[in-house]
Amino acid sequence: MKIRTVFVCQNCGSHSPKWMGRCPSCGEWNTLVEEVEEEVPVEFSFPPSDPILYKDIKEAKRERIKISIEELNPVFGGGIVLGSLVLIGGEPGIGKSTLLLQMSRDFADSGEKVLYVSGEESLEQIKIRGDRLGLRNGNLYLLAETNLERIIAHAEKINPQVFVLDSVQAVFSSKLSSSPGTISQVREVANRVFRFAKNNQSSSFLIGHITKEGSLAGPKSLEHMVDVVLYFEGERDHSHRVLRVLKNRFGPVSELALFEMGSRGLQAIANPSAFFLKERPTDEAGSVAVCTIKGSRPLMAEIQALVSSTLFSGNPRRMTIGLDHFRAAMLLAIVEKKVGFSFAGEDIYINVAGGLNIDEPASDLGVIAAVISCMKNKAIPPEVTVFGEVGLSGEIRSVSQPLARVKEASSLGFRTVIMPQGNISQLEKKDVPKIELLGAKNIKQALGIIL
Repeated sequence: MKIRTVFVCQNCGSHSPKWMGRCPSCGEWNTLVEEVEEEVPVEFSFPPSDPILYKDIKEAKRERIKISIEELNPVFGGGIVLGSLVLIGGEPGIGKSTLLLQMSRDFADSGEKVLYVSGEESLEQIKIRGDRLGLRNGNLYLLAETNLERIIAHAEKINPQVFVLDSVQAVFSSKLSSSPGTISQVREVANRVFRFAKNNQSSSFLIGHITKEGSLAGPKSLEHMVDVVLYFEGERDHSHRVLRVLKNRFGPVSELALFEMGSRGLQAIANPSAFFLKERPTDEAGSVAVCTIKGSRPLMAEIQALVSSTLFSGNPRRMTIGLDHFRAAMLLAIVEKKVGFSFAGEDIYINVAGGLNIDEPASDLGVIAAVISCMKNKAIPPEVTVFGEVGLSGEIRSVSQPLARVKEASSLGFRTVIMPQGNISQLEKKDVPKIELLGAKNIKQALGIIL
């Protein structure tokens, strides 16, 4: 076995024969770490196969394990596929371990054999959390271990239907001399768990750390290797959490689930629209309800705007929370040019209430309506909701899934929907709820209807 020392960038995974302050590939500073690169003989874990015609391939039926938390089943495409490998990432303290411990509890209660391995917490710490989450006597095995070889040996002996490793950066293989969390260790740990999951048809979960930029730590091959990549996001000062799908080989990548963090762990939010609108003020200028799409789910949200005279002449402030700052600045410029309003002496603050992030253009009309409502000090009727993308010429462009948005608004008691004129024609021959639909071709026309 040939051994040599290399310096590996912990951000992008590139190799360098000598240490440098800045990685030549990604440009990050102080990310090169010395590792011992060992040439290990390739192990073939699957039998060799021959090419086969497409028409002769038999469709394999994927068995799925249903999850007791109903909101999670659509995220996985109808349940967790046996033998799949799932990677869950998110900020520290966001609730990754809590969610997987709750899922392990439910699997064990339904008769599945579960092995939960923690490399960051002791068994006593896990038990404290488990008592709070209501863990009962089931087929749930707990193991506090960081050595990969011992973990795999225990897993082979127990042969669980569900295997959880918390986290992939805390575990190390004794075959490599590098430290836990380095790229070579993360790659080796993920590869061994991947082979275990496929060989034993065990649904496996990996918890992964994220970098300060918000991406999953470790080599990019880690995301390519696994079957499903989930991202847990949310603000520390808000109780809700969003579980988003970034990759799914067995289902859609557009689904998401919303949870609320409480003393008993994460509780699924069955009606997220009502959750985000429950404290919405009525008859207040600068507030408007918009219907956005999160994944494939329609979601009602409240956009708030505050316009006040600036204290810094010639340099007014523009601040956004939950919206893209540059797109909001573009929308304000469109209003100035096409409608005639002037924001030169005004500070403008725009916020999505509840800590929700909206990243789709269909919220454009809502942003403009909230700002103009506050500037004119005229409240938008609480039973009115809007959606529509605004172009640079001031036109309101059609958006996707208009019927789903209208149905969501109708279910929450809204009486009027102001939307792009192009979407009105798309709904003519469809089963539309009894709700008033008003179309607008441009922002001047839309503002005339709203205000």
